[in-house]
Amino acid sequence: MPEPELLEVRELCLSFGGVTALDNVGLSLAAGEIGGLIGPNGAGKTSLLNCICGFYKPERGAICFGGANVLGLPIQRRAGLGLARTFQHSELFRSMTVLENVQVGAHTRGRASMIGEALCLPGASRAERAQREAARETLALLDLESHAASPAHALPLGLQKRVGLARAVAVRPRVLLLDEPAAGLNTAEKQEMATLLRKLHDELHLSLLLIEHDMELVMALCDRITVLDFGKCIASGPSKNVQRDPAVIAAYLGPDFLPAGGHDA
Repeated sequence: MPEPELLEVRELCLSFGGVTALDNVGLSLAAGEIGGLIGPNGAGKTSLLNCICGFYKPERGAICFGGANVLGLPIQRRAGLGLARTFQHSELFRSMTVLENVQVGAHTRGRASMIGEALCLPGASRAERAQREAARETLALLDLESHAASPAHALPLGLQKRVGLARAVAVRPRVLLLDEPAAGLNTAEKQEMATLLRKLHDELHLSLLLIEHDMELVMALCDRITVLDFGKCIASGPSKNVQRDPAVIAAYLGPDFLPAGGHDA
């Protein structure tokens, strides 16, 4: 029998004040896969990510991670199981250094108790050292070592995005959810981000699910794409098929979109 998908969303429904944000949405992500989530603004993409990681509670449906329904679990439990996410805006702790921001992510997977930390017990001290070391390893992985002591708020946008990515990676997740990782970046920074995401996928064996409007980046990175429009899934499948789907072209890509590889001969 084939192995179950690592992440599977089934018949998810979410509404706000009578407005339907998600209408029987389904999505799946296999272990080691890079998935894309695309669609017009307001299509429900970020709402779907917020449901997966636990920020929103849908009215109906199932979210299965590693074969178990995690719909009723709080955010922290889902993170502990291996779900982490980044945000469109960096959402960094402005008063902290880059290292301290990333250490927050490492702390999520630590095991020291609150009482132990408060009393500075040996176990808590060891955990603190381990978390700092994990944060430094993550900085090295994302080429941020030289910025470890810099105030996070003082960095340019491209580096702030990378710090937000490092903080999520420090959790050592199995699935990383990314909300527009390339938003606001220039062409060179987008290329750097794509290289970093591929590096994380290859070296940490991460599964990635990203929302992104830069279709060149999406088509270069993603194995499979899900398309939302007005809260409904209108297409899902391999990138090369989705980019040629008439419904996707009409709702989002537009008639002038040139599929990867150019026109068919």
